[in-house]
Amino acid sequence: MRKIIFLLLVFLAFAKGNAQILDPAKWTTKIEKKSENTYLLTFNAVIEKDWHMYSQFTPDGGPLALEVIFKNQKGNYNLVGKAKESKTTTTFNDVFGVNETYFHDKAQIQQQVTITNPKLTTIEVDLNYQVCKEACINLEKKFTFVIPSSLKTAVDATKKDITAIDTVKIDTTVAKPEVEKATVIPAKVSMPDANPVTERGLWSIFFIAFFSGFAALLTPCVFPMIPMTVSFFTKQSKSRAKGIKNALIYGVSIILIYVVLGFLVTWIFGAGALNALSTNVWFNIIFFLLLIVFAFSFLGAFEIMLPQSWANKVDSQADRGGIVGILFMALALAIVSFSCTGPIVGTLLVEAASKGGIAPIIGMFGFSLALALPFMLFAMFPGWLHSLPKSGGWLNTVKVVLGFLELALAFKFLSNADLVLQLHLLEREVFLAIWIAIFGVLAFYLFGKITLPHDSPLPHISVGRLSFGLVVLMFTIYLIPGLWGAPLKLINAFPPPMEYSESPMGFGGSGVTESSVALPDGAKSGPHGLVVFDDYEKGLAYAKTVNKPIMLDFTGYACVNCRKMENNVWSDARVLSQLKNEVVLISLYVDDKRELPKEEQSVSKTTGAEITTTGDKWTDFMILKYKTNTQPLYVLTDLEGNSLNENKPTISYVGVDEYANWLKTGISKFKK
Repeated sequence: MRKIIFLLLVFLAFAKGNAQILDPAKWTTKIEKKSENTYLLTFNAVIEKDWHMYSQFTPDGGPLALEVIFKNQKGNYNLVGKAKESKTTTTFNDVFGVNETYFHDKAQIQQQVTITNPKLTTIEVDLNYQVCKEACINLEKKFTFVIPSSLKTAVDATKKDITAIDTVKIDTTVAKPEVEKATVIPAKVSMPDANPVTERGLWSIFFIAFFSGFAALLTPCVFPMIPMTVSFFTKQSKSRAKGIKNALIYGVSIILIYVVLGFLVTWIFGAGALNALSTNVWFNIIFFLLLIVFAFSFLGAFEIMLPQSWANKVDSQADRGGIVGILFMALALAIVSFSCTGPIVGTLLVEAASKGGIAPIIGMFGFSLALALPFMLFAMFPGWLHSLPKSGGWLNTVKVVLGFLELALAFKFLSNADLVLQLHLLEREVFLAIWIAIFGVLAFYLFGKITLPHDSPLPHISVGRLSFGLVVLMFTIYLIPGLWGAPLKLINAFPPPMEYSESPMGFGGSGVTESSVALPDGAKSGPHGLVVFDDYEKGLAYAKTVNKPIMLDFTGYACVNCRKMENNVWSDARVLSQLKNEVVLISLYVDDKRELPKEEQSVSKTTGAEITTTGDKWTDFMILKYKTNTQPLYVLTDLEGNSLNENKPTISYVGVDEYANWLKTGISKFKK
């Protein structure tokens, strides 16, 4: 009886100690035979309430994207396209400055494979993913799919040998926490398009495209055609009603042409592939170069034009009359105005394509609607034509302003590539210096101090041009403090983050520079100029030399709530003062993918997981010592590793007051 009671107490203690080891996503899998050598692998996850899991289409530089890794593929099977996903949500993440895509409530991943090795019996797959609520958890799951020799065999295996292919579970950890066998269910499953964009995202794309269409309307290639085209319809039509009808058909034809273009882009590349492509380094470099070409074209270096023979052929078809003739007139407008609209359309397609789904179609609809509306409205109300401003040099000014904006946007794509490769060629100061130069020159241009090749003589500037020039000048001045570490919250989605900088601790304004503050061995500059260690042993050794308590920060490079705590809580004067002066800060990144030396690699004694990376090492340390796997996690310890806050040994995603009091309590105990 005593033994039973003892074992029961041990079990309860173990359960209590591991109660915080979280795994908010519960997975089931199945394999379906589609043809002789083709199978569909399906992963289904049920996600706990209020948690969300990031999609494989979340861009680089943001939260940790889901990875589907096929382990024994070489020589055994080929993948048919990219893994498809069930419905996701896309929203802008102002911490990382990217559009993040994620699942909530449930997720489904499907991958079709073609078997090339007839002797293959299993397919091994790893899923790496991140789930977040108030804290974030990085997880890796291993699955083994058993391939049936035929559909009948598969059904028999499901009925008779279910224990042989049932799930085998091991305790949760970041590295390979669970080995699962896939059950075979020969049933068809419908799969929604990968990575659909939310309604909010589509509306933002529509309005950006719509205003871009109005900008294109005010260029020298399009604006002069409004009165010409409207006059043609009103004079050639036998009645006003007929003229209005033809103008409406003309406007609808313009919309149809551009929507078809958006549809072709989506159809050729695929919705999910577009989004995946947008996070690629070479994609960003190519579009940097492309936008540079567009910008130089708008600035007057050259014109991008479609072959003249195209315009001649289309124009000859416009004489046919009727609906077909009007359609060709609309096509002629698109071709003739391409030198002005082409760069705008190209930029819009790039931006919309990065969202995936039907975003390119929505973008082209918004752009063409703005382009077509004036032709239809002025045909209905010809008297309005007298209120139109006369064509002149101001049209080229609009084109040049668009060129400067294209030039500034180009460096965002180059910055994306630099951040992914971590080359540090376009750090925050360099990026801001480029933008200051671009918008500063634009301000001088608007004030008439600079002229470009196609500009008309400018004896004076209008009030409107002066006002816009002042706005651009104010924006340029606003950017300048960013060189000294100002956060520049109005544009935080565009420049590289504060840490990706020549002087992460700031310079000039605070008087604190990396040269004036010698960093201890093994330390680096962290958020808000804090001295941070990313290795526990080196941080502990330094803490002993200065006799200060240790603040362990279990964090992640892709942990959005970790960045929120650093931006919103650590920045508070009460907290920042204590972090700078009273503790030794050690930040341990659980998603650090640096491989450990072979002699340091091992198998976790607590979870049975393989420890192969630096992130695995810190995750196992967190689970072993503090019985949790969530980030952010903060612990105040003495020099022997004992927690200083007895009532609340660890703290996570909390407000400033609670965090500051927690720090103060622990530090006070260390000083006693």
